[in-house]
Amino acid sequence: MPGLRPGLERIGVLLQAMDNPCKAYPSIHVAGTNGKGSVTLMIASVLQQAGYRVGRFISPHIHSYRERFLINGQEIEENLLKKYLQDIERKLEAIKGPAFAGVTEFELLTALAFKYFKDEQVDLAVLETGLGGTYDSTNVVSPLLSIITGVDYDHQAYLGNSLEEIARNKAGIIKPGVPVIVGDMEREAYLIIEEKASSRNAPLYPGGACRIQRRNRPSLDGQIVDVNGAGIKMEGIPFSLLGDFQLKNLAVAVTALMVLKQQGYNIAAEHMSQALAGLKHPGRMELVSEHPPIMLDVAHNPQAARALNRSLKSLFPGRQRILVCGILDDKDSMAILRELGGDCRGCVVTRPEGERGANWQRLAEQWLSLYPDKEVRIKEEIETAVETGGKWLEAGEYLLVTGSFYVLDRARAHFNEYLSYY
Repeated sequence: MPGLRPGLERIGVLLQAMDNPCKAYPSIHVAGTNGKGSVTLMIASVLQQAGYRVGRFISPHIHSYRERFLINGQEIEENLLKKYLQDIERKLEAIKGPAFAGVTEFELLTALAFKYFKDEQVDLAVLETGLGGTYDSTNVVSPLLSIITGVDYDHQAYLGNSLEEIARNKAGIIKPGVPVIVGDMEREAYLIIEEKASSRNAPLYPGGACRIQRRNRPSLDGQIVDVNGAGIKMEGIPFSLLGDFQLKNLAVAVTALMVLKQQGYNIAAEHMSQALAGLKHPGRMELVSEHPPIMLDVAHNPQAARALNRSLKSLFPGRQRILVCGILDDKDSMAILRELGGDCRGCVVTRPEGERGANWQRLAEQWLSLYPDKEVRIKEEIETAVETGGKWLEAGEYLLVTGSFYVLDRARAHFNEYLSYY
């Protein structure tokens, strides 16, 4: 079951045996290198405020598989998750044979989401791809609209070594005649998506056509923004998510919502303003303490690290930080450190859980090659690394924990104990 095996044949066989639950309700399909989670959160939250019952399937989770299956923001119950897993396992046993050896973990989880949303009678579902687009197991749906939040380098071993190849893979979610909303990306990637949309007669809507302007400097409480474009105008709207990059994600989400409105969904400005003020997104500029400031952000590829660094400069102008960092072996750790290290006084290197973190100590060597005058400390246990970073802070500095979902999970679970040192 574990592993990545391209193709939609296996998920197709399983879903057919389950009476194709993915066809029981309309859906919105979201792909992209970064921003998928934020955009799906915004869209689902606004639709919920508008009175719809909304399923949301996300990947990956931080702490529990339950986080991947949400209806109106509520995670699936643990006993219900186990029941669905057992039911699908029995279904798999019944259909196994020489021509069908089984499914991957993500394919099983995707099928579970489809069935759960059908049984709970959602009005629509917002679905996030796991990896790429063309062969992602979510790509069996015929959505109301497709969204590609952005294209950048990540998972090159599976998606390709050029932006054009990666864009072509993500453009695989574009369906004939189905509107496509496209976020900010390099021109060579955009042209690939534009060509695919044109060949499939799919109307293309650039998210950048919706202008999001921040009224003043962001605070730890969030941002105040004006929204203008895509058929809507709102001024002075509280927006709870931190980060300059979230303004681009918001533009994509608003554009998508306005396309849905054109399709007959009842979405008003007050639904947006109510939803945007109360958004919470774990692992994306997540502030877990103000005194001292402790920020958690996954930033697991160079583009995300670059966006995070810019946002931190806006939020903490002129202030230094201590970095606690653990990056998986298959990530471009040198590029991530290059983006994040400039405003750091020092770095604590730690080990992400699992086999993909076996070569974790390479970060210390990379740090010193990039910043020979900045100290690095090595602490294998994540809890010890968090404590070390916290004790290292000087007045006016803040702590940034980043690099991997595995690190963030353990850090969040530990941070209450960590704060006792202050």
